[in-house]
Amino acid sequence: MKFPLVQIQKVVFLLFLLTLNSCFDPELEHGVPGQFRAMLKNDPATSIVLGWNRFQSKKDDDMVYYDTVDHGDDAEAYAYKAVPQFYSEYKEIPSAFVELRNLQPETRYYFIVQNSFGLSKRYYFETLPADRGTRLSIVAGGDSRNNREPRRAANLLVSKLKPHFVLFGGDMTSRGTAKQWWQWMDDWQLTIGEDGRVTPVVATRGNHEKDNEILHKLFWLPKTNYYSLSVADGLIRIYTLNTEASIGGDQTNWLKSDLEQYGKHAKWLMAQYHKPMRPHVKRKKEGDNQYKYWAPLFFDYGMDLVFESDAHTVKTTWPVRPSTRYDSEEGFVRDDRLGTVYVGEGCWGAPLRKNDDNKVWTRDSGSFNQFKWVFVDDQDIELRTIKVDNAAEVGSVDENDRFSLPDNLEVWNPAGGEVVIID
Repeated sequence: MKFPLVQIQKVVFLLFLLTLNSCFDPELEHGVPGQFRAMLKNDPATSIVLGWNRFQSKKDDDMVYYDTVDHGDDAEAYAYKAVPQFYSEYKEIPSAFVELRNLQPETRYYFIVQNSFGLSKRYYFETLPADRGTRLSIVAGGDSRNNREPRRAANLLVSKLKPHFVLFGGDMTSRGTAKQWWQWMDDWQLTIGEDGRVTPVVATRGNHEKDNEILHKLFWLPKTNYYSLSVADGLIRIYTLNTEASIGGDQTNWLKSDLEQYGKHAKWLMAQYHKPMRPHVKRKKEGDNQYKYWAPLFFDYGMDLVFESDAHTVKTTWPVRPSTRYDSEEGFVRDDRLGTVYVGEGCWGAPLRKNDDNKVWTRDSGSFNQFKWVFVDDQDIELRTIKVDNAAEVGSVDENDRFSLPDNLEVWNPAGGEVVIID
């Protein structure tokens, strides 16, 4: 008796899942596309990248159906459809990606993905505003690594805070095995709301991502793993940098060129990368190359806010600028008018470390599971540090009032105050 090839593929894949000894996205286990994520690549007001995991090797039967009207699982009712433009495979994890373009700004798009096994659940995403006269909500953090309980709590909190997007600072897993990445993708589904709302992620490479190909294959990042993004017609220009590649040379030349061409015209400049310039944990190595090549550019072009990870501790600095003045410490002095605020350093599920290396320009530091929640408009940047462990008890924000703090949200309130304002 002969079995259809598609049934053989399904049995083989299910056996593979069983060897990983974990519970995965039930959609994927039944053969339909699963473990969804969304990324921002070009203009986020008119485009988005959707990615999902798949288990069969056949590459000609994935189809995305999408519309501004919710048609549930009625694929033929959706006004638009698209096929993947990029397929990849990393350690037995086959992925497919499609970039949807020519979308309407500030619009909800519903979508489903179909293959020969059936339909995914119905999800939706929201395109971002197209003008500067808006307010944005951003979650930023990194180092989700190997402690799944706080990682899942932080992911769940993302679904409840409903930010416009997430800046993720690298070190998604600890060893990068197939099992760990399956688990990470499975946990990431908690960032998706109960109503199917998908929050885009802007991903960074960390030192536990051993090469650039990993994030290229799992998130369709540029092969360099460094890139920039303009949001809301230049309200923010965001730079995602790669501390695991050569700092000087091509990367710094690109950064300077982009700052000159686009950064000068943006209202706010933000950067994210993995390893901090001046970590607040004594055992961590100083980022002297980043300081040498990036700190002067940040000051020259007016970088407002930098997100760092890697050290697994909590810190917020006063605005600082590079200096060799007599009163500088580790190459920085406080400058409330022209300085850059540095925050971090990880704590999305990685093992916590003691905050034992404060500087004179450190505003506050601590050690707990957390991420940053940032509001941005034309007037100022408003930043809070959110403790994530009680995520299950936190209420959900209303999409029409996403800047109000939900019930039971635990905001860190250190000596420097619970809100950092950059204006």
